[in-house]
Amino acid sequence: MNLQDTLTTVEQELDITKKIKIYLCGVTVYDESHIGHARTIIVFDVLRKYLESKKVEVDFVQNFTDVDDKIINRATKENVTAEEISSKYIENYFRDFEELNVKRATNYPKATEHIEDIIEFIKKLIDKEIAYVTKNGVYFAVSKFSEYGKLSKKKIDELQSGSRIQIDETKKDPADFAVWKFSDINPTWESPWGKGRPGWHIECSVMSLKYLGENFDIHGGGRDLIFPHHENEIAQSEACTNLPFAKIWMHVGMVTISGEKMSKSLGNTKSIKQVLENWGPNIIRLFCLSGHYSKVIDYSEDMLKENLTKWRQVETCYFELIHANNKNQENVSENVQKIGIEFDKSLEDDFNTHLALSAFFQLVKETNRLAAAEKLGKENGAIIKKEFKRISAILGLTIPEMSQNKIQEIDELILNREKFREEKQFDKADKIRDELNKMNIELIDHKERTIWMKKEKIKSEK
Repeated sequence: MNLQDTLTTVEQELDITKKIKIYLCGVTVYDESHIGHARTIIVFDVLRKYLESKKVEVDFVQNFTDVDDKIINRATKENVTAEEISSKYIENYFRDFEELNVKRATNYPKATEHIEDIIEFIKKLIDKEIAYVTKNGVYFAVSKFSEYGKLSKKKIDELQSGSRIQIDETKKDPADFAVWKFSDINPTWESPWGKGRPGWHIECSVMSLKYLGENFDIHGGGRDLIFPHHENEIAQSEACTNLPFAKIWMHVGMVTISGEKMSKSLGNTKSIKQVLENWGPNIIRLFCLSGHYSKVIDYSEDMLKENLTKWRQVETCYFELIHANNKNQENVSENVQKIGIEFDKSLEDDFNTHLALSAFFQLVKETNRLAAAEKLGKENGAIIKKEFKRISAILGLTIPEMSQNKIQEIDELILNREKFREEKQFDKADKIRDELNKMNIELIDHKERTIWMKKEKIKSEK
């Protein structure tokens, strides 16, 4: 597998003959997670599921930033503790991502659980004279790290203080960033330099090195984290260990809304909860995987409707496979194998989910064609179904399993409806159709028989 590395700007080979260690920068838990967070986390979820489908062991670590000015400000505003705010939004995070069918990380370390580790790390930086103490906190001296700017391709003399870094006249250089902030506002911890809390960037260096060791395989996050967050992580980590930090830097493009960046000031953020209620998990996953992971994608109702149309084709394919029993069958082995290879190849070539989805929809389209031509039987259906399930599992797309009793109940209702129609008892037949509609069952008429599919209920579908 080859992945584009933001640091070197060329594709790097990922050695999948051994355990793969991935660190993904998680969310700052002061508010609901939004569709931009969903895209990044879904991309990495599919990467992990693909590797695991190839029997590769994956150690996947994703942090929670649970101490931050934004959390403290929210707590002050709501007259609660910072811990209450972070706990609430961590709980909501798991609610949202469970529904999105995202597999839980191996570890979800929190900044507040690693204060001692953070203090020890800062001590090493001070001992090396790479960090220094001021009246406001402890700062990393950017000038002491000669490669600063190598990730973002920025030069030190062009840099301004980054987001979440307070302007401080006591700093030796405007680009220096806080690794420890002195404060009397809770939450605070004692340190050798004074009471306070860690800076934003230090937590990820400490936790990634603690859980994954030096020079782990992939460090990921949204493209908005390249500078200053990931730039600063590289500087402080490599200055401390004198070793390369991560082998591959993988960054996911932003989600815009009607061409504009999502922001609270514009009032255009879309929370995962809100989008889930209206569109459901499968449509969101298809949307998030619809373009190359490194590029911007634009959120729009039209885009979601397009993915809904595609999803209905997937559902039709699945239920055609369940009911497949035509005697006249086409040989599909070679074509199915070719589609599977194309799917894998797309993901192994810089994780091109757009092309991988194209391969999947090719399988769906071919299945629906065979069904319409009355050439989908149990044998070729079984071959297709195996590949359909494999690809669906990797993409994290789910059609709820139905119990045999429920399938039998629906089959009997349809048989009764057909019987009433033959007897010209159309009122009774229509009542059964209404009952099926309430269950979200749609009938598919074939030449010799009528089969059914259970459609996912989508609130926004009209």
